[in-house]
Amino acid sequence: MYDVIVVGGGHAGTEAAAAAARRGATTLLISHDRRQIGAMSCNPAIGGLGKGHIVREVDAFDGLIARAADAAAIHYRMLNRSKGAAVQGPRVQADRRLYAAAIQRMLADLPHLTIGEGDVDALSLRNGRVDGVVLGDGSRIAGHTVVLATGTFLGGRMFRGDERHEGGRIGERPARALALQLRALGLPLQRLKTGTPPRIDGRTIDWARLDEQPSDREPWTMSPMSPTRRLPQVACAVTRTNMATHDAIRSGLDRSPLFGGDIEGQGPRYCPSIEDKVHRFGDRDGHQVFLEPEGLDDPTVYPNGLSTSLPTDVQEAMVRSIAGLERARITMPGYAVEYDYLDPRALDATLALAAIPGVFCAGQLNGTTGYEEAAGQGLVAGLNAAAVACDLSPCVLDRSTSYLGVMIDDLVLQGVTEPYRMLTARAEYRLSLRADNAETRLGPIAQDLDCLTTERREHQLRRSEQRRSVHAALQHEWTASQLAARGAQVAQDGSRRTAYEWLRMPGASVDIVAPGLDGSQSVVDEVVEDARYAPYLERQADEIARMKREEAATLPQDLDYRAIPGLSNEMIDRLSLARPVSLGAAARVRGVTPAALSAIYLYAQRAAA
Repeated sequence: MYDVIVVGGGHAGTEAAAAAARRGATTLLISHDRRQIGAMSCNPAIGGLGKGHIVREVDAFDGLIARAADAAAIHYRMLNRSKGAAVQGPRVQADRRLYAAAIQRMLADLPHLTIGEGDVDALSLRNGRVDGVVLGDGSRIAGHTVVLATGTFLGGRMFRGDERHEGGRIGERPARALALQLRALGLPLQRLKTGTPPRIDGRTIDWARLDEQPSDREPWTMSPMSPTRRLPQVACAVTRTNMATHDAIRSGLDRSPLFGGDIEGQGPRYCPSIEDKVHRFGDRDGHQVFLEPEGLDDPTVYPNGLSTSLPTDVQEAMVRSIAGLERARITMPGYAVEYDYLDPRALDATLALAAIPGVFCAGQLNGTTGYEEAAGQGLVAGLNAAAVACDLSPCVLDRSTSYLGVMIDDLVLQGVTEPYRMLTARAEYRLSLRADNAETRLGPIAQDLDCLTTERREHQLRRSEQRRSVHAALQHEWTASQLAARGAQVAQDGSRRTAYEWLRMPGASVDIVAPGLDGSQSVVDEVVEDARYAPYLERQADEIARMKREEAATLPQDLDYRAIPGLSNEMIDRLSLARPVSLGAAARVRGVTPAALSAIYLYAQRAAA
């Protein structure tokens, strides 16, 4: 009998299994092919805008994704570098083989984790509660809790022109039997779509004609547990589609499964297929394509921006019409995948499935897209599956603490109509949710949940001590005239401020107000950003306090919204489906007005009296 059984070896499944094992739960990770555990199914990148924040947050809980990214990183790039730290996004290109190897190596080092191989055909149920899984050969494995992290394999079908295949990835079979069982149980399953571009032999690309994107020179890493960059760095390149490309695409639209009605599921709005972009934005004369190498000893290149399900011959014409790719050879044509997903409003904030006690869900099964979103959900699902199995404290994150909290709150309250992708704009408290302060924000929560290794605890303790030391050094006071004498361009108003306060003023750099600060560069940079954002963070703290008060006003889960005067039918439907646990959560349900909130609050107060 295992405490936790995790179904699926992708980014959600590996983080879930590792998180449960770190909490001391006896854990089984089942994959249909153990060699594919940790595989990067689509692009060879980790992080980005909003996504990089999630990677750092998972890492603060001692997760795998950031360390694996550093172990495999062949290109580092900080996105939005010209903007404020709150919306900058760390992103790396990873060597696919090295990334999967790093994930498998870290999993093998966990003492409470067992890796198994097989097809999970069904959940084993007893008295309405899960008590294990049933494999394809009919054998049963007992477990107190189960985490479903099936990715695109649940009822997965692949499309390329007239070609049709079953599976969640080329050459790998789908989870058909499990999909049929979940539908038979009456769970709210629907269909979504994703896709991947053709892969290109990099030796056939004319790199000299293209704009080069070098790796960042600054030696930052995804995880603070990675002291240095380990691998040689390679450059990416940028090219662009043109009118000839668009003509080639339009010539094949009649053979596209996306336009022929064969694909029912909605695709991601923020990463559409190239045929969708050409169709929707017909006035554009081109779209950027980023050529991303997939490995140090692998010539394969990923053309980010060319996701497609067009026929192979159309893909070849499309690729060879692009500058620098005139002689390019496609090694694997692109394709679309349609798969089952669960309406995430069927879950609570721990990612537990209300309909079947003991079941947790994570990743693309919940209607999200992206490795990072999957990893974040896997972490939370694994921590909470272990909590239920081993009678431990649950992990519930809110919107003020993390992008993880924002994502889960969005999913369980709003549901999805397309694959959900994290964006910095989704976080109303993003000024305090920077990528560089993830450990400071979440380290204490992770320590309370006892999911950290000794090495990570010691690291976080050292970092906390360094922060205190830097803060203390920044309490030294300077007058405006003293700083002017040191070269600072500050107003001579006779004021006296601490170095911390001066840092929010233009013209007062850290080298002037606090020369020779003792501490790691990352800690110094973090505290300096805290100082610069301080006035805004103080105002945001008031907003967070108000949110906390609203969250404290709980709502009964059997509240009959139809009985509340003044609510529209649309509000009643959405609130009844979302079942918000608090007034604050009800305020975030789409379409609920301030007047409706007042009516809900008064009705709930009278009902409780």
